[in-house]
Amino acid sequence: MVVPVPDQDPAVPVPDPGTTSEAFPETRARAATGEGPVEAGFPIGYVGVRWSGARAATGGGIRLTGADGVRGPWQPLTGTGCPDGGDGGALLFSADGASGYELRAPDGAVDLRSLAVDTTRGPLREVAVPRDTTRVRGVAYLTRAAWGADEKLRFRSDGKEISPQTYHPFQTVTVHHTATKNGDADPAATVRALYHVHAVTNDWGDIGYHYLVDEGGRIYEGRYSGEGATPAHDDDGKLVTGFHVLSHNPGNLGIALIGNLVKQGPTAAARTALTDLIRSVVRMHGVDPEAKVTYVNPTTGRKREVHEISGHRDYMATECPGEVMYGELAALRKAVASG
Repeated sequence: MVVPVPDQDPAVPVPDPGTTSEAFPETRARAATGEGPVEAGFPIGYVGVRWSGARAATGGGIRLTGADGVRGPWQPLTGTGCPDGGDGGALLFSADGASGYELRAPDGAVDLRSLAVDTTRGPLREVAVPRDTTRVRGVAYLTRAAWGADEKLRFRSDGKEISPQTYHPFQTVTVHHTATKNGDADPAATVRALYHVHAVTNDWGDIGYHYLVDEGGRIYEGRYSGEGATPAHDDDGKLVTGFHVLSHNPGNLGIALIGNLVKQGPTAAARTALTDLIRSVVRMHGVDPEAKVTYVNPTTGRKREVHEISGHRDYMATECPGEVMYGELAALRKAVASG
């Protein structure tokens, strides 16, 4: 938000007094189809890979080209990442500054697409960020501005919003993992990369999750929901529709833990933040976190018997939210209920 200042050129707005200006790198990206090889023209932070057909990444691989032009060894594309669709898979692979890459398609995969993304080294842009800590029902979180969301990605070149917000009564919570690297030194950069892949490559026009939680316990606002006081909701308390579970998105709040939770659980800080966040949500909506419910898609009538707090794999065949995290969901429900 900006406000005019008397005697100032109106074409040069200044930040709202409640905000401070922070600089974030512009995201640079290069899209490609097929196996490559691909040269990005900039140091690559992540490679987003998406395909149709087979869901699993079996047989798939990637090898990176270093800044010195030397190709590294083939590495497997492991797991299914956190796909939204019933056909195919998606992954975000850490490239650590590589100059290029080459892919090997998973067995049975078709329409292989990739996106090289750099969210840390591009030209800087100024963003107005709230000065004070922002909270949702007592739980601190980073606004979209605070993690550097480029709101232009929500719009097409003609100015039309790609996915205008729709809202429905809250029904349930779904837990995800991003299937990205653990020990992430710059999780905000990872959130920006996920945002770009979701908004541009997937053509969703936004990040698919309502919230994300990093290993340090920081909570990130996800899907844009308007200018209301409560993230993910409109002023009537209805939930903005995200893009995180195929055919079961309206009324379903998605929270993604940043990292790969197939072989390890979340950090203590992430677990605490996730518990506090979900507790604030279920209290806001007056639901029992340990209940079993019938999710009903309000637009299609499609039904699914799930827990009030479920994992992505409760809706479809996917590795998400990771084997270890999925095993912790019963304890998570109890922790939310007991607080």
